[in-house]
Amino acid sequence: MTMEMGLTHELTQEQMMFQESLQRVLRKSLPVDAIRRFADGDATFNQTLWDQGVELGLSGLLVPEEHGGTGLGMLEAALAAEALGNAAAPMPFAGPCVMAPQAVRLYAQGETQAHWLRQIATGDARIAVVFTSRLSGQTGNGLLEAQGERLSGGVASVMDCAGATHILTVLGDGRAGLVEAGTEGCIATSRRSLDRTRPLTDLRFDKARIQWLGNANPEAAGRVLAAGRLALAADSLGAAQNMFDKAVAYAGEREQFGRIIGSYQGVKYMCADMVTALEPCRAMVWHGGNAQEGDALDVQVTSCHVKAHVSDVARMVARVATEVHGGIGFTDLLGLHYWLRRISFNRQVLGSAEMCRLQAARLQEFA
Repeated sequence: MTMEMGLTHELTQEQMMFQESLQRVLRKSLPVDAIRRFADGDATFNQTLWDQGVELGLSGLLVPEEHGGTGLGMLEAALAAEALGNAAAPMPFAGPCVMAPQAVRLYAQGETQAHWLRQIATGDARIAVVFTSRLSGQTGNGLLEAQGERLSGGVASVMDCAGATHILTVLGDGRAGLVEAGTEGCIATSRRSLDRTRPLTDLRFDKARIQWLGNANPEAAGRVLAAGRLALAADSLGAAQNMFDKAVAYAGEREQFGRIIGSYQGVKYMCADMVTALEPCRAMVWHGGNAQEGDALDVQVTSCHVKAHVSDVARMVARVATEVHGGIGFTDLLGLHYWLRRISFNRQVLGSAEMCRLQAARLQEFA
């Protein structure tokens, strides 16, 4: 019943090779002990993994080739996110590698766009993204105010901000601008989150200088948020696949009362329930990736549904996979909780499943 993620004929050979090569690197670099060290406070490992990700081209995935990137699309970004989630990689991705380049492409023009895209592709600019829309799922939203080129206010629970060089702030009116991390008037307080591999940051601005990327563009803001949601959904898919694979492997080797537990009908049903719920999620994520360049309304609605559904399924898989392991699944010995916590983190950040469904309903004028 074990299935390797991504090995299906719906992807091109190049896309499969891209995901498989990334998986191999991550498996070698991220044994459970390495994840455990980072979760216990080894912050240097985060920088090492970021540098490795830049070498692999992850920072330039969505950057056009003329600006030093690989010029790929959201489907490839989703495949990368799935591999990162499968490995529980403590690497910032959704913000600096997905939402930030999308925002620069949609908002900025001319040399401003070219400059920041080059910086993103090389990894020199590691940009966290902040939304002030209530539907983004970040607390303290709506408290940011801009007067000219000065930004004031606060926002909490920002992901991918630890180690960031800049903070891209998308205001509720659709404007977007960059604040240099650590500049005068910008105070960042990092704290541990439910997912020990990805801390959160509370930001406070006191007349901090902001460089506007362009005019107000609510459609662009919606697209950037949709891209982030899709990346988190793909990450959850990868994490859930890992937990499923571990549960199937354990059921095939663990003996109880003289029998392999996988031979018991009840355990078979548990594994069957997981795989039948999980596999359609992959098609949803791929559809979401392919839909990112379409109509703005469809992009937002699709990403809401993908994140909501994958979040629910991944949570179910995490619970059942842990139960298949029995008591040992609740200990730190196997480290299953790193993937379970990752799934729980992804479910809440940039909008919970309930919030995403509500936004999809409102976008379609059903609520």
